[in-house]
Amino acid sequence: MEWKTDRKSKKPLYKQIAAYIESGIADGTFLLDKPLPSERFLASELGVNRSTVVAAYDELEANGLVERKKGSGTMISKDIWGITRKRIPSWNRYIEAGSFLPNMPVTQKIRKETEGHNLINLASGELSEDLFPVQSLREIISNRSFIGSLGYDHPQGNAVLRETIANHVKQYRRIDTDPSSILITSGAQQALHLVVQCLLKPGDAVVLEDPSYSYNLPIYQSAGLRTFPLPVDKDGINPEDLLELHKKHRIRMIFLNPIFQNPTGTVLHINRRKRILELSSEYGIPVIEDDPYSLTSFAGEKISTLKSMDNNGNVLYISSLSKIVASGLRIGWIIGPKSVIDRLSDAKQQVDFGHGSFTQWIANDFLDSDYFPAHLAGLRAQLEKRRDAMVSSLQQFLQKEVDYHSPNGGIHLWCKLKVQLNEIKLLEESIKRGVIYVPGSTLGTNKEYVRFTFGRENEDSIHEGIKRFAEAVKSLESCDSRL
Repeated sequence: MEWKTDRKSKKPLYKQIAAYIESGIADGTFLLDKPLPSERFLASELGVNRSTVVAAYDELEANGLVERKKGSGTMISKDIWGITRKRIPSWNRYIEAGSFLPNMPVTQKIRKETEGHNLINLASGELSEDLFPVQSLREIISNRSFIGSLGYDHPQGNAVLRETIANHVKQYRRIDTDPSSILITSGAQQALHLVVQCLLKPGDAVVLEDPSYSYNLPIYQSAGLRTFPLPVDKDGINPEDLLELHKKHRIRMIFLNPIFQNPTGTVLHINRRKRILELSSEYGIPVIEDDPYSLTSFAGEKISTLKSMDNNGNVLYISSLSKIVASGLRIGWIIGPKSVIDRLSDAKQQVDFGHGSFTQWIANDFLDSDYFPAHLAGLRAQLEKRRDAMVSSLQQFLQKEVDYHSPNGGIHLWCKLKVQLNEIKLLEESIKRGVIYVPGSTLGTNKEYVRFTFGRENEDSIHEGIKRFAEAVKSLESCDSRL
């Protein structure tokens, strides 16, 4: 047999074998009236385990290409051409061939574990429901008349809401903008997708922070972009590192989360913010500023966003209500030059014909009411309490095992493990003990870190969750010491 498996390929061996046989059936290599090679023979010829060939034949049988008969072996299905029934598509091949990549396996595992089990959730970036302004939103729905249209709205989003957001970002984030320069999106993540898909092309070089939530998103790889990491220290990224990267790779775009960065909780130093804007203007490199957390400053401090300091229109600003009001509203926005907003709104209309009018109405009335500042003050206070509970628990249970930065806003705490442990085993051991978090490698290149989120659980659950994590750490330490 001339054909051989490719052991360097990412495609599993059994799928390679199944594809080879399917191709052979189509081109006549394997005849309809003769059995296919036996499992033992084919395994010997290809130098694989028999179970690999069995898996290949199982897939072919599931797709209606072959039939197993005792005493006769594996035969090509007589009904392969759909004489008596329709052939089932090989969905796995379609799934693998798609250009839109799936989430990382660890990310998928975290999502499935949190959905299927009653775990203390220190992984999710979503606020707990008791932090949502449920009563205020109920009063808005009950007491105010919906006067909008239930038909398709303006491609950029409801004009009244865009006016309210323009006033909101001026008051709270020092950003001067016009409603015509705002696009309403289904959260910040859709905004990132639109930017990547509309403004970049395969092969373009972009900069991501390391670590960064962006590393958890497959959108950059799906678009065929070349991604380059910039390390984040206690003051954020170093702009001079950006300059060196641009000289080598001609950077096309910079993605930054400068205020209470996810996952480190750091704030990009004001001098570095100024320098990044200088480099952006000097070299014509756009900056995408993702700002979910700036309003969560526990001290109530107004931290200058990059967009508020941008005098040349170099920054595309992305934010949402997900981390400060309610994720289920699915209200986000992009602020940028009118020509860019027109391009992105055209793409959004192709995807979903614009944003839902009902949630836009609720979001507008909440942002434009006295409910919002009261809610924001309460949210900051609650998040600070939870941050303090997490820091206290780390000091109690893991003082010798971890280093961490205590953030002054946001919802994440980034911990460095002082002990060398297998990242996946630690996650599995923690899940067994009833707590889940995000391993560091899913957010960047370093496996020695973990991200704990304190926005999802109350103080008691945070305390218990850190205790269980500490037990998992010490359990693996004990196992390693016995090896």
